[in-house]
Amino acid sequence: MEDTIEFTFSFDGNEAEKHRLDLYDVSRALEGFHRTLALTTHLIINNEVITQAPSLKNATIYSLPPEEGSWKITVIVCTTLFSLGTAPKDTPLGHLIYSAYDYVISESLGVHVDYNKTLGKLYKEANAEKLPKIRETQLDSVIEKCSNSIKEMHRPIYQTNTATKAEISAKINTTTEMLSTSLDYETYMHIKTENVNTKEVLIHGYISSYNINTFTGRIYTTEVNRAVPFELSYYLKNEKKVIKLIVNSLRESALKVKERKRLKCLVQKVESVKGKLKKYLNFRT
Repeated sequence: MEDTIEFTFSFDGNEAEKHRLDLYDVSRALEGFHRTLALTTHLIINNEVITQAPSLKNATIYSLPPEEGSWKITVIVCTTLFSLGTAPKDTPLGHLIYSAYDYVISESLGVHVDYNKTLGKLYKEANAEKLPKIRETQLDSVIEKCSNSIKEMHRPIYQTNTATKAEISAKINTTTEMLSTSLDYETYMHIKTENVNTKEVLIHGYISSYNINTFTGRIYTTEVNRAVPFELSYYLKNEKKVIKLIVNSLRESALKVKERKRLKCLVQKVESVKGKLKKYLNFRT
């Protein structure tokens, strides 16, 4: 086993300032922290989406002793190098795990992380040929499976209010990076609350990812200038003409076709309690 990347999960505010948290709440938060990290790490290393944290292979997540005078826990993700046939110093493995974890957590909490500028760039520029190239759709699948775990990571914040904020940082070699978002009551409400606007609206955009098993994906819309998750309407899931339009749009996006055909779609908006767009339901072209 070799140390690959170090993550720190810390709480601040209220009782956390006195270096104490409700034990049950923090145990649930740490369970969510471990599960999200395990599922993400397993995907990066093994090119497989799992549903149970104990199924993590070719890596182990070790906990370090707590630091006096603070409420935070630091863990080290260690990989089995012989299974990869390479070493962290020769690959961007630590950066890949960090970028993937940032994508999973931040996208779940309403903060957009551009795949092409993070993982996509790493795969393109770095010596990562000995590692499987993870697609954006696979990360979206991890997000689906980690939603409840990410909610539980907020538990000291929303349940007993023994903390008001949580942050996650990653240390790769000597560099420390913060995730794109912290956890607070607003991010908890974002992941917990879904308000569906039953009125259909017309959107325009390009498919950036699509999962043939769940009939879900992401569409880059010109209305909000970012990729937004969508779920295909139930009665369209077997419509080959519609699926073909989606797949063709995804193909053009993947090949970076200059004259891409912009799709017109009717959707229902799903928003957070603060009115922030979360996803589109009953997506139909």
